[in-house]
Amino acid sequence: MLKDPGTGEMRLFDFENIITQIPEIKEFGYHFQSVSFDPPIDSSDMDLPTWVRIAETIEAQYHSFDGFVVLHGTDTMAYTASAMSFMLDNLTKPVIFTGAQLPIGTLRTDGKENLITAIEIAAASENGMPLVPEVCIYFESKLSRGNRTTKVNAEHFNAFQSPNYPYLAKAGVHLVYNREFINYSGTASPLVVHKDFDNHIAILKLFPGMHPGYMDAILGTEGLKAVILETYGAGNAPTGTWFLRRIKKAVDQGIIILDVTQCSMGSVELGRYDTSKHLLRAGVISGYDITTEAATTKLMTLLAMNIPSSEIKILLNKSLKGEITLL
Repeated sequence: MLKDPGTGEMRLFDFENIITQIPEIKEFGYHFQSVSFDPPIDSSDMDLPTWVRIAETIEAQYHSFDGFVVLHGTDTMAYTASAMSFMLDNLTKPVIFTGAQLPIGTLRTDGKENLITAIEIAAASENGMPLVPEVCIYFESKLSRGNRTTKVNAEHFNAFQSPNYPYLAKAGVHLVYNREFINYSGTASPLVVHKDFDNHIAILKLFPGMHPGYMDAILGTEGLKAVILETYGAGNAPTGTWFLRRIKKAVDQGIIILDVTQCSMGSVELGRYDTSKHLLRAGVISGYDITTEAATTKLMTLLAMNIPSSEIKILLNKSLKGEITLL
């Protein structure tokens, strides 16, 4: 984004001349190529076709470059990074998302450092192998796994956190990599890009005093296949008959219900308290410590695979791309 000096409004920035805007990039000595989508979009307008375009761009250039940096607005960056982690199978190269809280073109922009360091991380290797061969977000001196990241701040530069998984690297005077937490399980198999999504899902966030009609409206959505149930604490929910009856009906109708905690840190532990045992008995699936962003994109990816619901439930309780910590 750029700030219009006349109106003060934010407008989209053309990244074709990015090396001119940030000449320090030349100092790396890397072979650098930029690709801009036409027309560019604000991240609030992110959609499924654009996710496919990003993945296809990486796929088309996969063998020509050592790593990839994706410049993305902050509002939906965690969703896109999560989606890429599930879309790009057999990934063995870095895909680093970054952006800025203050637009490039403003004097105090954080975008300059974010981009420079993201490029350095994307190109980093040791013994001919990439140091971070997975989908990540780099922001405000921290590198985190993409599907473990969530936006927590709209005001300050430290916009993102990885609340339930250690940062993969931190940038200070030196770039320090936490290699024990980086996923090096990629194989020599060719890159496979999953380009299909099924968005017949919904997010049902619980709150005290929730009207039963609110649940009915969401659970009664035509074609609904899965619900992310944002519960309290370690996966707790109301114990009233009115609530349980609706949950049980949805499960019996074949709707997958994934329990994700509203807390920014911690994990769902179904059955730990009496206020979650009824969910477990009703057939609700534990989301463990998955973020809502990762839960959303994981579900849309799995539902598009046309596999039985029973298999999807098993995969939801497996860490496919390092998105959950199994207890």
